[in-house]
Amino acid sequence: MRKKIEYLEKTIGLKFKNRRLLENVFIHRSYLNEHKKYHLSSNEKLEFLGDSVLSLITSIYLYKNYPHLHEGDYTDIKSAIVCTDSLSEAAKKLLLGDFLYLSHGEDKSGGRSNTNIMADCYEALIAAVFFEFGFNKAYQFVEKTLFYNKLNYIVKNNLYLAPKTRLQEYIQGKLKIIPNYKVIQSLGPEHSKTFKVEVIVQGKKLGTGSGKSKKEAEEIAAKNALEKIKFLV
Repeated sequence: MRKKIEYLEKTIGLKFKNRRLLENVFIHRSYLNEHKKYHLSSNEKLEFLGDSVLSLITSIYLYKNYPHLHEGDYTDIKSAIVCTDSLSEAAKKLLLGDFLYLSHGEDKSGGRSNTNIMADCYEALIAAVFFEFGFNKAYQFVEKTLFYNKLNYIVKNNLYLAPKTRLQEYIQGKLKIIPNYKVIQSLGPEHSKTFKVEVIVQGKKLGTGSGKSKKEAEEIAAKNALEKIKFLV
């Protein structure tokens, strides 16, 4: 484990003096269920702090680097870049799963690649960097491991916009018309319906989606359409 930790420190360019702090980043609560007398708590408190630090870092970064955008855009971009999948991807690139302390069952069931566990571990690492090295180093760490290339790609391609908005902009730009959404199925009792929706352009079905509301189903149908368009253009 020591060699792995040294490799991680080399990868991120930071050497921790407080080894217990760095170790704490990787203690999943499941491990403590099997090791109740372990000398460290779970990484949940660090994850909680890391979430707040990441939120501030992201807000500052957007304000400094995209001054032409509006506050609403910042909110949408922030949601896109700090989502669980995005954080998990950053964690996996750093191989954080290799360092996790998990219960036998959690480990056996794929905990080292679990999206939520990975995302939480990444946020815990942000908190540890913040505690050990200060805000500026935490900012640089996030910029290097999460924002680099990816955030600019999201902004440049409007990937932070809702699928319906992105599809409408695409279709309007190409055909000067807007997509039409049609409910083709409605199942279940009144208080718990599931809707199935088609998105149609010039009489052709581009995508379908199901959801607990018409709006959710339309967004999923639009996302489905965008995924198909990606392979056609």
